Amino acid sequence: MHTTFTIRTEGPGLVEFTDKVASWLPERTGLLTLMVRHTSASLLIQENADPEVQTDLRAFLARLAPPTTDPAMSYLTHTYEGPDDMPGHIKAMLLPTSLSIPVVDGRLALGTWQGVYLVEHRDRPHRREVAAMLIPVE
Repeated sequence: MHTTFTIRTEGPGLVEFTDKVASWLPERTGLLTLMVRHTSASLLIQENADPEVQTDLRAFLARLAPPTTDPAMSYLTHTYEGPDDMPGHIKAMLLPTSLSIPVVDGRLALGTWQGVYLVEHRDRPHRREVAAMLIPVE
């Protein structure tokens, strides 16, 4: 069983889509695999209770790989798609682009404060696709 989720982003940051995934799941037990179909976005399982976590993660990623207009990034050569593009690829290289999540009786086996997020690394809004596949176990 498979589907594709479309996630709209508004620029850099985390977009939770746990509810979208949960509403798609059948009453089965299995292993869910999610994979983002883009090279400048990532997937995370992260805390969904305190929004300061997302603020701090965004700040850390911005500091880790600033735009190519930052003098510290002057060594980069892939700049023709904008100053945020190559840093977006670097962030996607460091963060997961796929996740495996156990599903038990149709429910994601996440912890109390965990949610599923797409992490947008580019500055402008995008329409991202996440491929999903549930492999049932009997």
